[in-house]
Amino acid sequence: MIEKPEIFLRRLFDRAVEVADPMRSLGRFLPPKPKGRVIVTGAGKASARMAEAVEAAWGPCEGLIITRYGYARPCQGIEIVEAAHPVPDEAGLTATGRMLDLLRSATEDDFVLALISGGASALLVQPADGVTLDEKRAVNAALLASGAPIDRMNTVRKHLSRVKGGQLAAAAYPARMLALMISDVPGDDPAFIGSGPTVGDRSTREEAAEVLRRWKVDVHASVWRALQSATGVVAPDDTRLSRVENLIVAAPRQSLEAAANLANEAGCMVKMLGDNLEGEARDVAKAQANQALKIKASLRPGDHPVLLLSGGELTVTRRGQGVGGPNAEFCLALAMALDGADGIHAIACDTDGVDGSAEVAGAIVSPDTLKAAKEAGIDALRMLADNDAHSFFEAIDRQVVTGPTLTNVNDFRAVLVSP
Repeated sequence: MIEKPEIFLRRLFDRAVEVADPMRSLGRFLPPKPKGRVIVTGAGKASARMAEAVEAAWGPCEGLIITRYGYARPCQGIEIVEAAHPVPDEAGLTATGRMLDLLRSATEDDFVLALISGGASALLVQPADGVTLDEKRAVNAALLASGAPIDRMNTVRKHLSRVKGGQLAAAAYPARMLALMISDVPGDDPAFIGSGPTVGDRSTREEAAEVLRRWKVDVHASVWRALQSATGVVAPDDTRLSRVENLIVAAPRQSLEAAANLANEAGCMVKMLGDNLEGEARDVAKAQANQALKIKASLRPGDHPVLLLSGGELTVTRRGQGVGGPNAEFCLALAMALDGADGIHAIACDTDGVDGSAEVAGAIVSPDTLKAAKEAGIDALRMLADNDAHSFFEAIDRQVVTGPTLTNVNDFRAVLVSP
């Protein structure tokens, strides 16, 4: 038996975050510092930490990195700019313009190191011609509330941008570029990490428009006009991408495996459900609750505990007015589906420390979760209907708050079933 399941689950999450720390994961992918001019650029929630790791190996470098407010790291030469995420702001717009100017100054003899992680989609901001920043902000906010999968959201973002979909790398041509990435997308496709600023893409503006129609995303008329004009997204075989290499330095699978190893050492039987789960958070929660209950019914005294591990990126279709991200909503829906079943505990957190737009990583579920809520006078069903899972777990003191983790390999979910 694991005596303190909540502490054990938190240890698993912390281990998953630890192995994705750029100070641990980036070094083995970094070549010796090239001779001549080296420019370091990039964006994302982990990008400042990545820059810190680069300078730990290479010493002071020229460059510009854009990260989320509160995620800056001390660097020797690389300038770190903080901007808004998940909805972009003027700071991101200005910094992205400066980054493009810096890259356009590169020559064939120069070397560009691009550091890309999740969050770059919002932090790299240069709207397509005819679209204002406010209109782009409205699109982002509407997409986040629509329930559309992250890859579909990023298709729209690419075609409304002058920097995504390979356009950042194209700006640096003919310089040689190495892009190092931390994946936060199901399947680890580099084209969808941060909307692929260094990766070519064959999607069309018609496909982007279809995303808006399918998920009923209400946008300004200028956005529709932009999606009817020529795209700036760069095709994979474009000459301007011929000197670019893209490498993933950390991914969800590695973090889940590290947590699984820790769980095995503690005597758990681990069932890996996949690192690329998608879908509505409450629907996935019900499915995992049913699986956990079946496992519970099959266990006998003396059996090993069973741990269900999964990653990926779940979504929330916003119907209410509450404060809740996909991990907290997963936990609330899971607690309701388990209905106080004995011996089942769970944790769900975003590895970047931010679940949705709240400064909370996620939450922990115990057999007494619903009982604690009832004693606090909280209606779990009403809170779920209002997409107010963060408020629910805050009221019963079951939130997981990490602060900036300085990495981002997507969601981490663990359901522990004890005999």
